[in-house]
Amino acid sequence: MSDEAFNMSLRKFLKTVGVTSQKEIEEAVRAARDAGELPSGHVTARMVLKIESIGLDHEVAGEIEMPGDT
Repeated sequence: MSDEAFNMSLRKFLKTVGVTSQKEIEEAVRAARDAGELPSGHVTARMVLKIESIGLDHEVAGEIEMPGDT
């Protein structure tokens, strides 16, 4: 596989991760809001990336600000 093909494949994967992750978070926030369980302020999020065949185990953590009442 060429470097160009690898980069295109990687970008496609990361785009899918980003789009689907955002959708899942938005749906969970709506469900929590509808149930009256939406926390105020921010929440801690954690994403784990694993590629077992190459020994990759990477974690990213951060804060997401919750939306206010609308």
